[in-house]
Order: sequence, then C-alpha cells, then structure tokens
Amino acid sequence: MIKFYLLGLFLFVFAGISAQVNVSISGRIYDAETSEELPFATVALYQDSLFISGTISGDDGRFILSGNFKGDYTVKISFIGYLPTRIPILIGELNTNFNLGKISLASSATELNEVTVKAQKSLVSSEMDKKVFDMKDNVARSGRSALDALKTLPGITFSQEGKIFLRGSDKVAVLIDGKQSSLTGFGNQKSLDNISAANIESIEIIHNPSAKYDASGMAGIINLIYKKQTKIGLNGDIGVSQGMGAFSKVKADLPTRLGSFSMNPKYAPSVNLNLKKSNLNFFLRSELMLLEKLPNNEFTTRNYDNGKTTISQVPENREQTHVVINAGLDWELDPNNLFTFSVAYDWESHVDTAQVAYFRYDTSLNPTSKTDFYRYYHWNEEEKTGFMNYAVSYLHKFAEPGHELNTNLQYTKGWEDESYFLNDSSATRIGKDATHILAKEHTTSLSSDYTKPLKNGKLETGIKLRWRRLPVEYTITPGTNSIIYPGMGDWSDWGEDIYAAYVNYLVEKSWLTIEAGLRAEYSKVFYEIAPENIYYSESDSYDNFEFFPNARLTFKPNDKNGISLFYNHRVDRPEEPELRIFPKYDDPELLKVGNPYLRPQYTQSFELAYNYKWQSGSTYIAAYHRSIKDAFRRIYSIDESSEYSIVNKIYQNTGNASNQGIELLLEQKLNSFWKFSGSVNWYVNTLDAYTGTILFPYQREFHLEKSKDNSWDMKLNNQFDFRNGVQIQLSGIYYAPKNIPQGKQLARSSIDFGIKDNIMDDRGEISFSISDIFNKFGIRQEINGDGFTALYENYYETQIYSIGLKYFF
Repeated sequence: MIKFYLLGLFLFVFAGISAQVNVSISGRIYDAETSEELPFATVALYQDSLFISGTISGDDGRFILSGNFKGDYTVKISFIGYLPTRIPILIGELNTNFNLGKISLASSATELNEVTVKAQKSLVSSEMDKKVFDMKDNVARSGRSALDALKTLPGITFSQEGKIFLRGSDKVAVLIDGKQSSLTGFGNQKSLDNISAANIESIEIIHNPSAKYDASGMAGIINLIYKKQTKIGLNGDIGVSQGMGAFSKVKADLPTRLGSFSMNPKYAPSVNLNLKKSNLNFFLRSELMLLEKLPNNEFTTRNYDNGKTTISQVPENREQTHVVINAGLDWELDPNNLFTFSVAYDWESHVDTAQVAYFRYDTSLNPTSKTDFYRYYHWNEEEKTGFMNYAVSYLHKFAEPGHELNTNLQYTKGWEDESYFLNDSSATRIGKDATHILAKEHTTSLSSDYTKPLKNGKLETGIKLRWRRLPVEYTITPGTNSIIYPGMGDWSDWGEDIYAAYVNYLVEKSWLTIEAGLRAEYSKVFYEIAPENIYYSESDSYDNFEFFPNARLTFKPNDKNGISLFYNHRVDRPEEPELRIFPKYDDPELLKVGNPYLRPQYTQSFELAYNYKWQSGSTYIAAYHRSIKDAFRRIYSIDESSEYSIVNKIYQNTGNASNQGIELLLEQKLNSFWKFSGSVNWYVNTLDAYTGTILFPYQREFHLEKSKDNSWDMKLNNQFDFRNGVQIQLSGIYYAPKNIPQGKQLARSSIDFGIKDNIMDDRGEISFSISDIFNKFGIRQEINGDGFTALYENYYETQIYSIGLKYFF
C-alpha cells in the first residue's frame, strides 16, 4: 500500500488539460460626428494575421461575436466611407463576456493612426479561481449520491453524519447552480445523500469565493451544477439503481438480540423529463429511494479515572423511504426575458432501531460475556422530515451578452417530526420513556444580482435578504426513574434575519488579473427558551454588522504559468441544530446537546497558489493559512450527577484556532485511454488552549490544552476510457491521523472501483461500482477528557456496491 501511494505521489509531477472557452464579444458602432448608429458594419476577429470569425452590425449598430476563443486577439471594425478601427482584446477564462462599449468610426476624410497593442497569450486561469470536476469522469460513483461523488474530489473529507470537510474544516457552504437551496442548506450544510449524482453535470470547488457569494462557509464553497437540457421536444432519461451495503463487518457485534444491520438492500428508481416547445421548457427530476442502511455503528470504550471501564455498541439500524421531486417551467417571454418557476418536494421517513448492551470491563473476564453485563438499553426512533420549496426567478438580458439582471424569490417550509421510544433495564432501574420533537421551518429569501461585462473584465453587484424562523415543540412522556432530564420546557424558538449587499470588480490583462470585492452583512439572531427551563436562565439574541472583503491578484508571465494571491474574510453562524437545547437519546451515556448561547466564528484566510499547464497535463499547488476567532466545536464533559457517569457532548466556543497547509493537485493524460489524477493535502491544525464553562446539566468548568498536529490526506484516481465506450475508474483515498478537540482521529482509507458502458446504440447506460472494497473507511477517535479517556470506533456503512441501468430518450 505504501508503494502504491508513493508511486501515485511520483506521478503527481504530471497533470490537467487546457481547453478553449466559449465567449461572447459585443459592442455598438456609431458615426463619430453624428453619433448615429452604423448598421451593417463589418466586424472581424483576428489572432495575429489569421482571420478567426466575423459578423455585421444590426440596424441599431449592435454586434455579437460568439465562439470558442482563448488568447490575444484584435477586433477590426470597418465600414465603407470610414476609417477602420482595431481594438486589442485579451480573452482569458475568468471573464467570458466582453462589452467593447460605444465604438465610433471616423469618416475617411480624417486620417487616423493605427494603434496596436501586443500582449502574450492568456493563461487558462479558471483553475486559479475555482476547480471544476466533470461528473461524467466519476465512474466509481455511478448510480450513487452527490455525497459519494464528492468523496474522490481533492481536499474533501466527510464525517459519518455526512458533513463535508474541505481542507480540514466542516464549515462549507454547498450551493446548487450558484444559489443556496433547501436541498443543501441555507447556512451550514445539510447531508447530500438526498441528491442523485446522476443529475449533476459538474462540481465546482471554490476555496476563496468572491463577495458575490454569502459570507458563510469559512473553508469555501462547493457548487453543484445541475444538468440542463436544450433539445427541442421531449427528452430525458429513466433509470434504476440497485445496491447492497455493509456486506462485511470490521468488528463483531456485542451480544444483543438485534446487533447491527448487514447486507442492506437499496433500490432507487429515477425519472428525468424535459419538454421544450417554442418559448416554454418543462422539466421534472425525481427519485425514490427504498433502503436499509447503517448510518452509525459506534463501539465505545470509556476508561474513567476512578478505575471503572465501560464498553458498548450503538448500531443505528435504519429502514428508510425517501422521495425527491423537482419540477418547474422556464418561460421565455422573448430572447431577453426569462421567468423560471420551480417547486421542490423532499420527503423522508425512517425508523431507527438499536439494542445497546453496556459491559463492565475486567481483564480477568471476557469483556463481551454476559457476566460483565450491567445495563440493557433499547431505543426506537420514528422520524419524518421534509420540505416544500417554491421559487421564481427572473432573468433580464441586456443587449450586450453577459449584461444581465437576475432576481430570485423563494420560500421554504420544512418540517421535522421525531419520536423516540426508550426502554431501559439495569440493576437499579426498569422503565420506559418517550420524547417527541416537532420542528417547523419557514425561510424566505430574495436576491438580485447585476452583472455588466467590461472591455477587460466585469462588474458584479447585488443584494440579498433572508428571513428564517424555526420553532420547536418538545414533549416528554417520562417513565419510572426516567433517564430524561427534567425541566427542559416544552418549546424553543429560533430566528435569523440577514440583509446583505455586495460589489465585486474584475480586471483581466494579459499578464495580470485583479479581483476585489466587498460584502456588507447585517445579521440579527434570537433563540428563545421556555421560562420553565431550569438550565439556562434567559433567552438569547444578538445582532452585528460586518464587512467581508475579498481580493485576488494573479500574475501570468506566459500561457503556461500563473501565480495567485488571495485574501478572504468569512463567518460561520451557528444554526438551530447547534443551539437546540433538547438532547438526543440514541446513546444515553454519550448525550449530544446544543448550546443556545453559541456565537459565530470568524475566519481570515490567505493563500498563495501556483498553476502550471502543459499539453497533456497540469499541476496546481497552493499554500494556505486560516485564522479562526471564537471557533465552536463539540466538547466532551462528564455529568457526575448520574450514576452512569454520562459523557455530555456539547457545543462550545473555544477561542482561537488556525489551519495552514499545502495542497497539490495534478492531472496527466498518460496515453490515449489512460488519465491519471490525484491530490495531496498536508496541513497543520492548531487549537489554542482555552478554559470555559458548561451550563448543562449543571455549571462546571472545562479546559482544553493547546493542540498542534500535522496531518495529510491523499487521493489517487485512474480513469480508463476505451474506444468501445467502456469506462473504468479505480480510486484510492488515505486520510492520515489528525488532532481534534481533546484527542486524535486515527487513519482511514478506501479503495473504490467503477465501470460503465453504453448500450442500445448509446441510448442506454449500465454501470457497476463498489466503494471501500476492503472496509477500512470507518472513523476511530481517541478522546482525553476531564476524568476519562475514550476510544470511539464508528464502523458505519461505507462498503457499498451499486448496479445502475439508465435509458436516454
């Protein structure tokens, strides 16, 4: 395995393929003396002395040149009776729309001297701005979710809860087509298990987003680009995917009647339709998922300073039904005005069941024998979640390509209906409890974005308003000697209002690109607590006004090399799940709970990046530093008032932290059918020492020692494209050990394989994929808390195979 990774690292010195860019060049031609428009003027595009493309101006003097261009060009404009004029233009990739503005031609009676500006050919610089990954090359994720597709991308890791980490941080904003969505979360990310990878055209990773984007997500932005159909008539695809998960176990279950699920079946039929007629376009994307899964399977060994040791296993055996429907209408009033109406429906229902046995550990006994047993706990969760999202957007295109005004209004109603049924049995207690949480979310957002292309860049500006409310009703039905904390109150209410405006300016020259932006955001947040709550003395609220600047300089000495400097300031605001005061009882001895007094964390990031391209490959290397103020994370602390020495896992602000590292991305086309790519991310996490106070379930102090550790992750990918249409992908992933608050996360790795072939004269597609072939991707953590140490081994479901069949029409 070590040789395999070293070989991959050696091959990293070769990488990426450059491509031309689809651009538009526009302007308006006038008579210099009369200021009248000149129709039917000739417009020609030259590269050196070679004619590339041409057109004529319309009745209003306007013209548009479109095509795949990249580099240094001259636009020549001529008309009988007038002296021609030549305009040099640099076409890079950061700006794809060029407005030459008002162009005046002087009559031939006036002699003009020709001005020629010579510059070097532009570097393909989009990789300095963002990294784009085409999903058609992600064969190992065929028939799987967007979360699975992200697994192989550079710099990305994720937790068993489905949270994405980018360069070591889970503060990542996930967008769909550049906008926040109910599917991916309006602030902090939601799990992407509910989005099919088959519907995604490409994925963009933006480490240093401009002011155009929301200020949330200190680690950056992941933007999912949906596929778009442009064919006239009815077209689309129907498909079905069948899979199986957890068909081997890393560790034997502790003895209970149920144990953990294995050989978990999964079925996912899908339908995607698009009907385009004249100025109307109807679309429908839908998927039904019927499955069993194991989203959590945590073995715990806790060693207390008093000599007591406890071992347990919490398997989250889930039976799940999930429906996702996204439908809408594009209505083109005329070529310059487009309305889009869309509705998204996401409904998910699952039943989780677990039987948890707790054992005392004694080296003289078998720790899994019944003689060590001291407590038996059985819980059942029935949960229904979902949302309805209604959106309308209006796009106005001005006469010049890329000159646009885009306005979007959307409303989301979400719900969470969760019931826990708890049966507890021990030497001191036999009882039944129940809890019920009903949460309803209401989110309204309005945004307007204006883009104006310039001769050598573009100007972006806009506003965004968002109002969110999430009230929660909490009901408990306690049994005898209930394990449920009393005095919680039966409701809470959370709200967040954000008002933002931004301006972003981009200038691109042959050797230099400058981008600068400023985003202003005013936020107002409240969290109201029922007065009956005995743990928190009062409700909380705060508001702040903050500027979030961004800047980038890119130096391009030639068409193969580029160097960029970035600066970014961003914020991550805790949302209702991090604040929620009501505990989760899936493991009553490891209790997860929020903190209503949590505050935002702010990040300043700096990056120096270098890009080098050659004919069959490219390399990208970036050195980055992030400084984090008021970082928040979960803290482990013992509740000594309980006979079971319960460990509370509570969100807290923990002072300052930093993250710096070097990321290397390379791609190389080795021959006509074999393409290799990979990445290495080496980083240092530093967590400053901090002392704070936990309020739940009683006030006590916690202390974090300063922690600093090196870590790295590596991803290797081999893509084989054969002439008969068969595609094969073999990927390898390795995450080295890394420090976490109060401990360390141990190493993990995965080998994934996929194959895809076109059938039925390319009208169909069949695929097979298997992830984590050797079942080594489980999460293991060592925790050193106050008064205890712990080993958490979470062997959740990572080993999954999937067979997919799709028909295109």
